[in-house]
Amino acid sequence: MNARGLRFAVLAAAILAALCVVAVSTNAQSQSAALTPATPLTWAYALNTPAAPGAQAAPEDPGPKHVPGSSAAFLLKETRDAFSPPDWHPDSHPPMPEVVAHGRKPDVRACGYCHLPVGQGRPENAPIAGLPAGYIIQQMADYRNGLRKSSEPKMGPPGLMLGIGKSANDEEVKAAAEYFSSLKFKPWIRVVETGTVPKTKVSGWMFVALEPAGKEPIGQRIVEMPEDLERTELRDSASSFIAYVPTGSIKKGEALVTTGGGGKTIRCSICHGADLKGLGNVPPLAGRSPSYIARQLYDIQAGNRNGPWTQLMKEAVSKLTPDDILAIVAYTSSRNP
Repeated sequence: MNARGLRFAVLAAAILAALCVVAVSTNAQSQSAALTPATPLTWAYALNTPAAPGAQAAPEDPGPKHVPGSSAAFLLKETRDAFSPPDWHPDSHPPMPEVVAHGRKPDVRACGYCHLPVGQGRPENAPIAGLPAGYIIQQMADYRNGLRKSSEPKMGPPGLMLGIGKSANDEEVKAAAEYFSSLKFKPWIRVVETGTVPKTKVSGWMFVALEPAGKEPIGQRIVEMPEDLERTELRDSASSFIAYVPTGSIKKGEALVTTGGGGKTIRCSICHGADLKGLGNVPPLAGRSPSYIARQLYDIQAGNRNGPWTQLMKEAVSKLTPDDILAIVAYTSSRNP
């Protein structure tokens, strides 16, 4: 090779190497961006752990599944059907309207799939049993009118709810609202103050324990997770949750909720009732998911949740820090619903 050809080869190799570096860097940045949370409350906006490159799902058990206290049997794929979710305990609730039991394809999932047939909900969505019908109807109208969205665009369930809100018709909304408002919200979350928690990952938009098990400091976060992961993954509406909260957070939250914290916020009982069980069309807070309530407080503060009734909350949340929000929901979730 002559000198000119050698210089060309060296230049080409340098360009190729630079392109490779750029490609690797761009890919790394893309992966990093996909994992970068959009809010400071990473414990409330759980983002699924990305699958490892080339990872394959474990083969499904083809046999029927069972849960305690139920004579029903469902195949695993049946428990994952968003338009015909499993009803393990049909005697625990009234007959479900069609929109709750099956939804309407292709855009309106069965309400009972995410919120469960009894409306108790899970950390990634809303606990809607016992909410006033008028409140539910207004929130669905807010979704339809583009007034509600999540502060974390990468979190799947809020985005799905936005789509359902835009697609559900008035008759479906009314039927679902009347059904869920007729149900009594039952104790669902066991709140435990602690300094250490199980090591976790996010799966199904909620925290689950890592295997093998280990412990780590809780820090300034709440870790809400299933009491029995297998039953929760089978969408058993009788399988509840545990919320680990930092030591001392309940007392701090009590001061904020019951007194306003010296001007930091407004006493919650003014609107939500002395026992935090709701007042008129104002929703109850007692015993509800701390992850869900924290998301709503932050969404309102960030301007991502709006609507006619939300305006009443703007002043109440305007001065709250992330630690204040944590303390408030630690307290409200610890109350008897």
